[in-house]
Amino acid sequence: MNFDVFNGDADGIIALLQLRLADNKPSTLITGVKRDIELLKQVEAGKGDNVTVLDISMEKNIEPLQALLEKGVNIFYADHHRSGDIPSHTNLDAHINLDANCCTSLLVDEVLEGKFRNWAITAAFGDNLFAKANELCKLAGFSSQQSEQLKELGTLINYNGYGANVTDLHFHPADLYRALLKYPCPFEVIKDLNSAYYVLKSAYEKDFDNAKAIDASVDDSKIAVFELPNTTWAKRISGVYGNYLANETPSRAHAVLTDNNDGSYTVSLRAPLDNKQGAGDICSQFATGGGRAAAAGINQLPKSELNRFVEVTKTFY
Repeated sequence: MNFDVFNGDADGIIALLQLRLADNKPSTLITGVKRDIELLKQVEAGKGDNVTVLDISMEKNIEPLQALLEKGVNIFYADHHRSGDIPSHTNLDAHINLDANCCTSLLVDEVLEGKFRNWAITAAFGDNLFAKANELCKLAGFSSQQSEQLKELGTLINYNGYGANVTDLHFHPADLYRALLKYPCPFEVIKDLNSAYYVLKSAYEKDFDNAKAIDASVDDSKIAVFELPNTTWAKRISGVYGNYLANETPSRAHAVLTDNNDGSYTVSLRAPLDNKQGAGDICSQFATGGGRAAAAGINQLPKSELNRFVEVTKTFY
């Protein structure tokens, strides 16, 4: 049996998309909202089975990973989040790169030797790696219009991954993956007026307008903090809005907080694009927090700890 385990954001979906466009073997799909990363424990595989794991932290999945390896399961693992110690095992094919300018889809692009490079570029845009994505667009000879199209598509696929649970999303990530699998090239998605692109584009614009109407609660040279209400639109826009803010003011950190209506916030933190480090380290200082150098989050930050979070962030940067 084959299992494909992947993050529900643009990077996870498109990493798998590239692999299955190259080798479309039947598999059991395991995914969820972007913050649902402890996915490997859902895999019930045995000796000789194959598991592909994409864009979820090895550190957060180490116990089920080791258990599967001990059973004789073959595992291909590609990721750019905190990994911890990578097991040395003959059944593990690990492609891990924690560089702040790398994403999982770019790692898969290396494995496939650029076979679906346009999709990898789309994922890089979706993961807020604008400089890297634009560099690849120039190497591909794309016009500014074509680059903007891939940037928008990547942003929209990423936007779909955010929510407290899958009912907040416009498409279940597995369904969005299946819908995109029929397009060998992302430009074909945009040409198809009946594609998911147009559904997500309309929804994104409404959610984005709602977010832009909210002023920063903290606004200084080190960090800007935006507090969004406990609404479905706020849960959907939080991460992508953080990416937008980071690109608007690359010299400072940005935190987008969504009220959980239980005395806590869900936090999306973006490191300054001019200093892409520390976000994961900052969030890891708080219970339910973690992530990577450029972007990280906290699932439940008690409101009483908000001032400490702001001060820790200011001190770091």
